[in-house]
Amino acid sequence: MTNPAPIDDVSVGGEMIRLGQFLKFAGLLDSGGDVKEAIIDGYVTVNGEVDRRRGRQLHAGDVVGYDGRRVRVQP
Repeated sequence: MTNPAPIDDVSVGGEMIRLGQFLKFAGLLDSGGDVKEAIIDGYVTVNGEVDRRRGRQLHAGDVVGYDGRRVRVQP
């Protein structure tokens, strides 16, 4: 059994951010097109569950996963 990836904290400078914006801001993906594709194809998780809503609002403490990395939203 493998251990889950460590969680990196990324400060967004506010109380919330949209999922699509956060993926780029945190450096998980480079372009809006890549973000859209990854979300639609079900490769992105929020708090351990696949989420296909690019506009989903993330709040402090939410954990986003993509491609083996996990990143926690911090204000």
